Order: sequence, then structure tokens, then C-alpha cells
Amino acid sequence: MRLAAAAWPVDWHDDWAGYEAKLTAWVTEAAGEGADLLVFPEYGAMELASLAGAAVAGQLEGSLRAVSDLVERTDALNARLAIAHEVHILGASAPVWAGERPVNRARLFTPDGATAAQDKQIMTRFEREDWNVVPGGPLRLFDTALGRIGVLICYDAEFPLLARALIEAGADILLVPSCTDTLAGYWRVRIAAMARALEGQCVVVQAPTVGAAPWCPAIDENVGAAAIYGPPDLGFPETGVLAEGPLNAPGWVYAQADRVAIARVRAGGAVRNLAHWAEQPPRAIPPNTADLRAFKP
Repeated sequence: MRLAAAAWPVDWHDDWAGYEAKLTAWVTEAAGEGADLLVFPEYGAMELASLAGAAVAGQLEGSLRAVSDLVERTDALNARLAIAHEVHILGASAPVWAGERPVNRARLFTPDGATAAQDKQIMTRFEREDWNVVPGGPLRLFDTALGRIGVLICYDAEFPLLARALIEAGADILLVPSCTDTLAGYWRVRIAAMARALEGQCVVVQAPTVGAAPWCPAIDENVGAAAIYGPPDLGFPETGVLAEGPLNAPGWVYAQADRVAIARVRAGGAVRNLAHWAEQPPRAIPPNTADLRAFKP
């Protein structure tokens, strides 16, 4: 299959037609390049807050509600595009009210019209302390025509046991939509994504927001580079980087992924991280502590 990771610029839109034209153009471009799976970033849908005007878009709470109100319309657009172009799309995540407070939800759309959702599991300090976005539903494994796919939204990728649960359930590909406002934040997610590819001997796709959006305090600064990673072993690049875009440059990054190659490296690679994971001691057993006072010169 051919994978496409978006480095998505956050734009202001005066009307719905502008947003629809932008998303349609991006999907059309990737489909024209032969992509089978298109990955958009975390909180990429926050640019829809601009449709409510500057006063609402400039408020943390107001922007959440404005975007949430448009989720059904955005989902319908993604679904139409997935069917029309015969592609799988992980849409840009958005706040969705599932209770008293919103969750951060990404939705997967397939060419046959099926849809499924993945909520972020572990919230960043900003989401917890300032924005009051809360964890949502459990991890899900999506069994698709392209293979078994898991989604770890940004910060979730930094927690290996979340990825491990997906890998043990059979995931071949992990999608990591991200939104980071500093170079350090981007590298935290990138390092995590590469580590998950190594540990799970799988392919990981990172798709970030990029550029400045001073009118939207939630995502006013965006730093990142789209990339696709694999294990640095048999059949994959020695760097583990299948494809990588320039930092903060909008556009698509493409790479081929082969489930046969993933199975091959898992079975016969120079290392077998997937198979050997269980050889780690249980976390409940504390390490032995040497009493250095016993060692006197």
C-alpha cells in the first residue's frame, strides 16, 4: 500500500466552501499520487473555529464548541471524499462532546463507507490544566482492507504500553496524528513514533500541524515534519525512516508499506523485539538495590 502523511497548515477560512475546497484539494492530490491511506493531524480541524468569527475563534472554550458543532459536517465531507477517491482517510482530530467535557477524537473513513473513531487516551498538561479536554473511549484496532491499523493521537505515542496493546492485538500500522507547538514537543513525538516502530517492528505514520495561527490560542504555533517510520532492520532503511518531509513545510509525504515485509522482519530480522518483549521482567518486581555502604575502599 502507499501511505500519505500530511504536514497540514492551519488556515483561516471565511466560509465553509473555503475549508471544503482545501480538504478536497489535499485528498485529490494524495489520491492522484496513488495513496491508499491518508493521515491528517491532531487538532487539524481546529481551523474550523475561524468560521465562527475572530471573537469565538480567539477563545479556548468558544473554539472548542465551534469546532465540535461542525464535526458531523466535517465527517460527512471526509466520508464522501474517501468513497469518491477510493482511499482510507484518518481525518484530522477534533473536539467532540461525549459527556460533560469534550474528547479529542480522530475518525477513520474507508472507501466502502464505513467509519470508526479513536479517542485520545492520555491528555497533555495543556489539555488537562487549561483546555479541559478529557480522555475518551478505549483503544481500538481497525481491521481494514489495508491491514490492521491502530491510532495513537500525539502524546499517546509516548506511552509504549498503549502501542504494545495494539501490536499484541495484531496491528501492522500505527498512525500518529500530532500537534506540537515547539521543536522539543515535535521531537518527543517523533522519537516516540520511531521507538514504537522499533518495538513493534511495524510501520508508524506521523502527520503534524505546521505553521502559525495567531488567531487560535489553542494551536497558535505549530512545529513539525511529516514522516513515515519502520524498524531499522531487514527490508527497511537502516535509519528507520521510510520518508520524511522538511520541518514546518506544508505538503504530503509518501512511502510504500508492505504487510509481507512487516511479517518478514518480525520473523527473521537481526533483532526480534516483538517476540522478545515478554522476556522483560514484570514491572511489579523491583530491581535489586546494592548497598554501596558495604563496598569500602
